[in-house]
Amino acid sequence: MNAEPLEPTEAFLVAAKEYGLVFDAGDLSRLGHYLSMLLEANTRFNLTAITDPNEAWRKHIFDSLTLLPLLASGEAGTVIDVGSGGGLPGIPLAITMPHVKFTLLESTRKKAEFLREVADALDLTNVDVVNERAETIGQDREQHREKYDVVLARAVGRMPVLLELAAPLAKIEGHILAIKGERVSEELTRAKPALHLLHCKPLGTVRTPTGTIVIIQKQRRTPKLYPRRPGEPRRVPLGLGKGGAKKK
Repeated sequence: MNAEPLEPTEAFLVAAKEYGLVFDAGDLSRLGHYLSMLLEANTRFNLTAITDPNEAWRKHIFDSLTLLPLLASGEAGTVIDVGSGGGLPGIPLAITMPHVKFTLLESTRKKAEFLREVADALDLTNVDVVNERAETIGQDREQHREKYDVVLARAVGRMPVLLELAAPLAKIEGHILAIKGERVSEELTRAKPALHLLHCKPLGTVRTPTGTIVIIQKQRRTPKLYPRRPGEPRRVPLGLGKGGAKKK
């Protein structure tokens, strides 16, 4: 995959500066390389609905990097990107935070293979790709369950679903950072039963130029029942459907 790196747009550079983002030498080139690989691969199989490079710099790269100040302030050492898809937000963050270990979790084989190609092409030694479902690794006490400082979730689904997939992976007192839209207050209200069952507490939200980041802290160990079997969290979201509100 020899796609030419895309030059950052002026709008992206302005937005990044206004947001206080500072790039090290080579960061922008690698971000452009990644974006060109993403758009090229998207012509072969579905990775993103955004195909315009100018729009992609803002809605993909900048949107992902809005998480950077929160990760930096929390001094996160281990981060997992749940449902990484084409690598957002994990890849842009891994490029700009080489000292942090990122795990990209993706259940679709083709997408996971693409993520490995990107990590190899950009020499991202701080990236590990896991081709598995969140429900499965969430019960893996040896390698993944309660092993991560921060769990990232972007376009994962409704808040109760997102929480059941993400919370088991976070360390006690670790955090979940979810990029959501404008209806986040309504989502959090509907997620109260799930937050209670999973021992999680919302700490606040951060409005960004491209969305809203929800900050959630895991306060106690996740009950062993969660996550439930593959597919169950989406079929019967916690607190929103019959049989989804059990505690053990």
